[in-house]
Amino acid sequence: MTMTASFNHTIVAAKDTAASAAFFRDLLELEDAPSWGPFTNLQFDDGFLLQFAATPIDFPPQHYAFLMDDAHFDRAYAKIQAEKRDHWADPQRARPGETNTGHGGRGVYLLDPAGHYIELITRPYL
Repeated sequence: MTMTASFNHTIVAAKDTAASAAFFRDLLELEDAPSWGPFTNLQFDDGFLLQFAATPIDFPPQHYAFLMDDAHFDRAYAKIQAEKRDHWADPQRARPGETNTGHGGRGVYLLDPAGHYIELITRPYL
């Protein structure tokens, strides 16, 4: 039997796993998943896990992009605005307080509690 590969999980370095998990749970409308060891887990509908772990060292910021439908983007962007979160239309942070219309959809960039770059988009790049 042949199985195609799929992305199953990733570990997101966090300064405060509870704060990071809460941020993603709220913004992406994710479900809690069973957690174990050092991980606080959230699960997407397709089974993909985001695992948050506090690290004993400083870590560089990473980039995580999430594709969502227009209605979800509207809800997420309303939360970003209501919480007065800094956000940008571009990864260089030259267009603060805006969204973009790249790739035939909409997008926005913001930082999570650990300083990672988060991108929300409504259309895939390819």
